[in-house]
Amino acid sequence: MRQKNVVTIGGGTGSFMLLSGLKKYPINLSAIVSMADDGGSTGVLRDELGVLPPGDVRQCLVALSDSTQTLRELMNYRFEKGTLKGHNFGNIFLSALEKISGNFADGAIEAAKILNVKGEVIPVANDDMRLCTRLRDGRVLKGENQLDDNKQIQKSGIEKIFLSSKTKAYPKAVDKIRSADFIIIGPGDLYGSILPNLLVGGIAEAIRKSKAKVIFNCNLTNKKGHTDDFDVDDYVTKINEYIGKDRIDFVTFNNKKPSAGLVRKYEKLEGASLVGCDKARKRNCQIIQADLLYRAKISFNESDLISSSRSFIRHDSDKLAKLIVMIFELGEYRNIIKGII
Repeated sequence: MRQKNVVTIGGGTGSFMLLSGLKKYPINLSAIVSMADDGGSTGVLRDELGVLPPGDVRQCLVALSDSTQTLRELMNYRFEKGTLKGHNFGNIFLSALEKISGNFADGAIEAAKILNVKGEVIPVANDDMRLCTRLRDGRVLKGENQLDDNKQIQKSGIEKIFLSSKTKAYPKAVDKIRSADFIIIGPGDLYGSILPNLLVGGIAEAIRKSKAKVIFNCNLTNKKGHTDDFDVDDYVTKINEYIGKDRIDFVTFNNKKPSAGLVRKYEKLEGASLVGCDKARKRNCQIIQADLLYRAKISFNESDLISSSRSFIRHDSDKLAKLIVMIFELGEYRNIIKGII
């Protein structure tokens, strides 16, 4: 049986988690990664060296790596002292490869060889990509890093995001979408990790024209000023809006609540809520519900420059991957069942 061509679209911790689970299955996996990040170690390297943002690509490379545990840990190692405090070794490594190779995409290819990556990690663009955010009060914020812990956003809310200049998609990203059997969007920060990919010239169009089934992994929690009181249908509507067509066929949705203490902690720190679902609502996509929560305790490295913005309510990579693979086979299962009946 031919292996399915699966393309993921996203960035950040969400993509790392998703890919860590999916790489265990016999599929042709390609990860298209946002290049809008300009915060933390990534932002410093981007500004000081004039390189493209390595952070999200690094996480995806590590997630898909079949190299030794030591090498994977090295790629994620964050310096805790000195002038390199807060910097990630893998980010510096990818920035150096970009300088040697002449462009970021070729550098990522070399990194994938070194890390023995299963599948491909593809930057959504191979040129400079700068995100801007228009608030409901008319103000415009420049930079993806402005999306985190921003009092202006929390007070006014986001109207839309856009790129500061036209950015063309990396051709291989478009090719992968065109040949995909399944396109998987998210999970991840809606305005920071998911939607920026759809702003890159050629990406939304490729998804619109693709014959692939589209799966959206719905977020577990909302973000104040970004997605206040969003339910699953609000997320689907917003993503379809940026695609330019109703393309989402399936949605994975967590139906188990975290502990009451964790929810209170989240609401206190983030000032937002869990994502809900109206079971009675009619919709054009199918929502597949399951327990998708990661139950273990999450801790952060104190030297991480943006640790305060990282989520502590997360998907479980194995649970989510297993559910997605079930969706892959859903059509075949239905045909078998009809035959038996």
